[in-house]
Amino acid sequence: MKKVPIEKAVGMKLGYDITRIIPGKFKGPLFRKGHIIRVDDMDELRKIGKEHIYVWEPSSGEIHENEASLRISKAVAGNNIELSEPVEGKITLESSIRGLFKVKSRLLYKINSMKNITIASLPDNFGVETDQGIAGVRIVPLTIREKSIERIEQLCLREGTVFSVHKYQNLRVGIVTTGNEVYKGLVEDKFGPLLRKKFSYFGAKVEEQIFCPDEKQKIVEAIKYFSEQSIELIALSGGMSVDPDDLTPGAIKESGAKIITYGVPVQPGNMFMLANLGKSVLIGIPGASLFYKNTILDIVLPRIFAGETFKKQDFIKMGEGGFCSNCSVCHYPHCYFGKRLLF
Repeated sequence: MKKVPIEKAVGMKLGYDITRIIPGKFKGPLFRKGHIIRVDDMDELRKIGKEHIYVWEPSSGEIHENEASLRISKAVAGNNIELSEPVEGKITLESSIRGLFKVKSRLLYKINSMKNITIASLPDNFGVETDQGIAGVRIVPLTIREKSIERIEQLCLREGTVFSVHKYQNLRVGIVTTGNEVYKGLVEDKFGPLLRKKFSYFGAKVEEQIFCPDEKQKIVEAIKYFSEQSIELIALSGGMSVDPDDLTPGAIKESGAKIITYGVPVQPGNMFMLANLGKSVLIGIPGASLFYKNTILDIVLPRIFAGETFKKQDFIKMGEGGFCSNCSVCHYPHCYFGKRLLF
């Protein structure tokens, strides 16, 4: 880059975007890379404190910030991600679908540890919408050694892309609602409508809802019925506490399902259960989901519908960020709840 006083730069081509900031109103390029400097530009440049500009003069082994950001973005972006045009040297990665945003945290850390490389993103396991920005890529200087970019490209070839968005699957869902009070019609079923609403966001079809009395064998039969029908997600509501009358956890065990977790370090939703029976995922949903707007259920559902298989360690890691503050105005998912900060 060649430094030139603005008075002598008339007719020269700008080598980078020049930013204008009006506090609280505007932030963006005053002039774009490639703009030919004119006499009429002098006042505007002085108003933003520019006495010199830099003209792009390629030198061996160096590349411009726009090309660098583009090459980094292509290296780190995986499935269902599109790239914006560079603006002020920055490229924004956007989701091309509604789905679950995934981050290889250790790989991102490696790349951000490299000199003059900056990549900012949404957290891992964040649900995103179509065209939503998910990450921003930029180098710190106006130019960078090409070898630095090649190192990132080679790293991603070996370890895979840093970012991807997983499409939600159209799972078939069955609901098992337990409790004598609901079974006998003494109390209106509140869980069914709540779950149908949550599942509908992912495009899921609720095939059937079965109401069971407080009889373990009846609950077991309902679980096996859904499993034999190849229902991919079986949601059991009610009877999930440690009260001796709450039979759902025992019924899930007696169904032959493999228990992944019973109890999680997440509040609300400590008594959550997840198990696998054949090709069916079973979730035991504690009563907290009826009272609180967001619970463990809202953390795990996006991952289930994205096709993830859980291990016990996945739930142990949820302790950090697993305590909801129950804010008077809820901003979930745009908050820390369910966002793990450890690798």
